[in-house]
Amino acid sequence: MDLAMRAAQLRSERRPFVEATVVRAQPPTSAHSGDRALVHADGTIEGFVGGQCTENSVREMSRTVLERGESMLLRVLPAGAAEFPDTPGATIAVNPCMSGGATEIFLEPRMPALVVAVFGDSPVADAVSDFARRVDYSVERIRGTRVPAEASVVIVASHGGDEGSVIRAALDAGSRYIGLVASHTRGAAVLDEVDPTDDERAHLHTPVGLDIGARTPAEIGLSIVADIVRVARSGSLIRPSEESCRRVEVPRETESKPQTAVDPVCGMTVTITESTPHLVVAGRTMWFCCPGCRSRFEKDDVA
Repeated sequence: MDLAMRAAQLRSERRPFVEATVVRAQPPTSAHSGDRALVHADGTIEGFVGGQCTENSVREMSRTVLERGESMLLRVLPAGAAEFPDTPGATIAVNPCMSGGATEIFLEPRMPALVVAVFGDSPVADAVSDFARRVDYSVERIRGTRVPAEASVVIVASHGGDEGSVIRAALDAGSRYIGLVASHTRGAAVLDEVDPTDDERAHLHTPVGLDIGARTPAEIGLSIVADIVRVARSGSLIRPSEESCRRVEVPRETESKPQTAVDPVCGMTVTITESTPHLVVAGRTMWFCCPGCRSRFEKDDVA
């Protein structure tokens, strides 16, 4: 499977990853401009952006990219090099085990799209769906009262019907933002039927949307999606089940081990994966950035 197909598969599975692309390679390096890789949340790399020392820097910085949800230009330099000055928008990683080359690698996070579930066939429901798609949210229309398990946002815009059951289903599903299109009076009556707890009430919004004086269905839909964007950008819509999208987890095989370790030879911080070179010395596992550092450690330890 090529990387484009693999990236599409990861998106369909709603799995976070980082696209890494070499944009500049200064010999001697094993990578070339245009080389690409996908970096998973656990540090696994599919593709090629350089040797093991470069890969370790990419793994480590990809953790930061996923946590922040922001792209990064990573400049990987050998020790003592100063070809790339420290500039805003770029992060420098110095690898003492490199052979002398330098690379610039663009790291771009690919996070699962926010899922907005919409209940109702009203013009407002259609407007919410349209504006949500325009800001690259994934939209699901609710049929019946079943709420998609992955929906962080649920908007009830049916102007009647089984609104209470949908709201209760959304609360039980763990949705973080539940909006009801209704007046203050009718909205309060519907919530009384739902009988939410104090904690649940914090996720309920009615009348839903920013107060921009909206009157038409399109304006109301705009006000609702604008409020969703506001709350989403604050980080309040991350579901408990999606926390792994914002942090890197250690693979199951290494759950009892630290996520990162310091190479005792070169001092580089390495991310622990199944392929990370290591040695067990006196019952303690030592992790290395590359086989070369492991070999030097073995030689010095024996000596």
